Amino acid sequence: MRVTWREKNARQWISELSDRIGVAGWTALAMTPALAAEVDQHGAAVRDILLLGVEGVGTVGAVVLLASYARGLLDHSPDWSPTSWLGVRLMAVCQLAHAHDVRPLSATALPDAG
Repeated sequence: MRVTWREKNARQWISELSDRIGVAGWTALAMTPALAAEVDQHGAAVRDILLLGVEGVGTVGAVVLLASYARGLLDHSPDWSPTSWLGVRLMAVCQLAHAHDVRPLSATALPDAG
């Protein structure tokens, strides 16, 4: 599959966001079942927002949509921590981007919440 310039840049941006979440954030996610469940719920909400609210979603790599969504969140609230609402939402975006990569976002490819 050919990766577009937008997908490559979006993937790089998501990687940088994941680095900003940091080891502490990802460790907390791995060690705290309640946080993992919360991230899964945020992931489902983000997926639904993008699938139902963005025209032409099936023609764009998921990573591009997810990076754009996360950038919009950060435009409105640049200060966050991994355990804040925004931090949890951003973790969910990173997980979705990793799960979908350049494929279009779909309901069937979402990891099971549980």
